[in-house]
Amino acid sequence: MIRILLADDERLIRGAVAALLGLEDDLEVVVELGRGDEVVPAVAEHDPDVAVLDIDMPGADGLSVAEDLRRAGARCAVCILTSLGRPGYLRRAMAAGVRGFVAKDAPTEELAAAIRKVHEGGRYLDAELAAAAMAAGDNPLTEREREILRLIGAGTETSRIATLLHLTEGTVRNYLSSAMAKLGESNRLAAVRAAQETGWI
Repeated sequence: MIRILLADDERLIRGAVAALLGLEDDLEVVVELGRGDEVVPAVAEHDPDVAVLDIDMPGADGLSVAEDLRRAGARCAVCILTSLGRPGYLRRAMAAGVRGFVAKDAPTEELAAAIRKVHEGGRYLDAELAAAAMAAGDNPLTEREREILRLIGAGTETSRIATLLHLTEGTVRNYLSSAMAKLGESNRLAAVRAAQETGWI
């Protein structure tokens, strides 16, 4: 029996996925969660074989949770189940040690097959997402540029960003200009949107 932790903040989807997986003879959902920040403690408590995580959750997003599980040395394999099929997300997921990446509109049989494969030590990647990730290329943004774009996207003023990151306002503007140039955008909000749509922030 493959023991599964399922984390998705949409209760209806979480319940439906758990019910459908429960129909499989060799799969058992042992814990369901609605917040990303609940996953690491629940993994420590329940010791699942596979953690199936949504990306967009309150508390912590699924990719950050995958990174936290890897740092914590958790033995469970991680499979991302998401409607956010952005190529940058797939690359980040792979870097975090995620072994499966499945779209939410995939048939239940595909998710079940992905869970079995990652449990056996293999990888399962949605073919369309993998192709999009390859076409998008590598993330051109530095970590600092990504950090600043995320803060701009959250509505943080340049002066506040400078204080938070211990930089001068001029340095923050320089990072923004560099990010905008790399993304081919003429203003900061367009740059944030472009980076979000590609999954680079």
